[in-house]
Amino acid sequence: MSKDTQSALRCPHCRTQLVLATAAGNSPVLALREESPPPPVWEVLADYAGRAVDAPTALRGAAKVRDSLTRARVAAAERRALQTAARRRARTA
Repeated sequence: MSKDTQSALRCPHCRTQLVLATAAGNSPVLALREESPPPPVWEVLADYAGRAVDAPTALRGAAKVRDSLTRARVAAAERRALQTAARRRARTA
């Protein structure tokens, strides 16, 4: 890649890439790099539009997610209970 396409210069405030450009008098000036916007969502999702949904696989995936969330909630509740108990012991000691 050339230095014109990859610049290490960035705006200290907005972190936008800057490039060295020539002005009308052939003197170099810093300018904002023109970046192309990302493609529209409908273009990105168009590749997935024709796919068939496999119900058994979707149900298994949903069950795994539910189990994972339940385990995370239980672990968080246990962690909070242990922290509360430790704080109470620290106050009485």
